[in-house]
Amino acid sequence: MSSEIREILLRQLDVSWRLASHHLDGLSTEECLWSPATVGPRLIAVAPGQWIARVPEHERYDLGPASIGWLTWHLGYWWSMALNRSFGDGTLTAAQVVWPGSGVATVEWIAARHAEWRQRLESASDAEMLGRERTRWPFTHRPFADLAAWVNIELMKNAAEIGYVRFLYAVRESRERPGGAA
Repeated sequence: MSSEIREILLRQLDVSWRLASHHLDGLSTEECLWSPATVGPRLIAVAPGQWIARVPEHERYDLGPASIGWLTWHLGYWWSMALNRSFGDGTLTAAQVVWPGSGVATVEWIAARHAEWRQRLESASDAEMLGRERTRWPFTHRPFADLAAWVNIELMKNAAEIGYVRFLYAVRESRERPGGAA
């Protein structure tokens, strides 16, 4: 039964990855650094070409929309954390996860997370899929298959958010002109 569960989860991952790939394709650094509003989660420059992001303390609507840079950092952050906690030494922290610095490098970073995660799922034994030993973040005491399902949901959510902000970026000039409408 867990082999069937793994195959279902891998198919869901593939669907989520296709959407993510679509919205990440051709992603530019300018798109990543553009903010759709004057408030919202975004990257913070700490040195030339070095960017960090902070996890907001709340998720209320008045936080504002996130930039693509922040969204891609968030995607890389949770995937890096899940990989590190499930298959690594479990010591990675949010502060250690830095944005790669460009659109191209970000797409490569996220693609590497995807490839490693997919390989780990493909090679997970039935006992690992149903066991709780690898489920250490962002929740515990649930089967690893639950974590794999959560990754699929997060990937789809982040892909949709990135896509939406890319749509806004693509029409920003018409919105920024006085009297301009999209």
